[in-house]
Amino acid sequence: MSFNTFGKIFRFTTWGESHGPAIGCVVDGCPPNISINEKDIQAELNKRKPGQSKFTTQRKEDDKVNILSGVFEGKTTGTPISMIIYNKDMKSRDYETIKNKFRPGHADYTYFKKYGIRDYRGGGRQSARETASRVAAGAVAKKVLENKIGKKYKVVGAVTHLGILGCDTKNWNDKFISKNPLFCPDKSILTLWEKYLLSIRKAGSSCGAVIEVRAKGVPIGLGAPIYSKLDMDLASAMMSINAVKGVNIGSGMSSAQLTGEENSDEIFRNRKRINFKSNNAGGILGGISSGQDIIVSFAVKPTSSILSKRQTIDKFGKNTSISVRGRHDPCVGIRAVPIGEAMMHCVILDHYLMNNAQCGS
Repeated sequence: MSFNTFGKIFRFTTWGESHGPAIGCVVDGCPPNISINEKDIQAELNKRKPGQSKFTTQRKEDDKVNILSGVFEGKTTGTPISMIIYNKDMKSRDYETIKNKFRPGHADYTYFKKYGIRDYRGGGRQSARETASRVAAGAVAKKVLENKIGKKYKVVGAVTHLGILGCDTKNWNDKFISKNPLFCPDKSILTLWEKYLLSIRKAGSSCGAVIEVRAKGVPIGLGAPIYSKLDMDLASAMMSINAVKGVNIGSGMSSAQLTGEENSDEIFRNRKRINFKSNNAGGILGGISSGQDIIVSFAVKPTSSILSKRQTIDKFGKNTSISVRGRHDPCVGIRAVPIGEAMMHCVILDHYLMNNAQCGS
């Protein structure tokens, strides 16, 4: 299996399977002398670990990370940073009844057809369990960016649509997002979301979600046109997350419905500061950061592992049906929020380093 590495200068390679002994990553290209420890990594991992509420899978993993290399006396050395997370709460027997069947909407079928073999235990390498490694890499990127850019740099993600229910992003509240299990930014809609998701879980079904990630304090000039635009690499990063089926930068697909007057983000000067009247571009113009907030949203499809009986085939090509039992997220999009934040950190740091290499700091 090729292409397990993401990034150009700041790169990370993930490894491991959902029900294997461990998962992990190797981060390459991290600058030296950045203060970091396992607590910094753990704080980000705790946002996505399973079993924290009745709205997610009940698989219990503490996702405790161990740094094996690349850090000495609390600082990065500039050498590869290797991190490992041991799997502890696997129930592989839950998958015995479906090991020869393909879940509709899942990568089971394509993995088997491509490689001629697949790890059916929790999905193996195709499982969203892999994303814990990305979050660990993103935590490293976050520490570097906070060191280089300063306290003004901040990335916050939230769920803006849960299934058929949206929220009012005008009520976006960073503090509230971190205090509720659904990563909801709008306090007025949370109770309705909770009732909706519990009804989805009770029915043995699942729903999708839309996640929005905002990056503040990003310097002007990040992005390398024409074939490594900042928005291009951000779209690639978000699309690489399990179950993501669409990405918007700023107004995204909705911009096709706007007029030129509505879409243009007018520019004006206020004393020494340059400002924009709107941000339809999502903080990126011509593939280069404008200094505005970078806004990326992505759509996550419903979880494919559901109790409802569905028609499928087995690995021998015979018609059959499938009903998936076990521990699964009724909405996998909820735990995609810290993953989206991590990928944002990684892409921005990668472009920050590339920009310094070409244009200087």
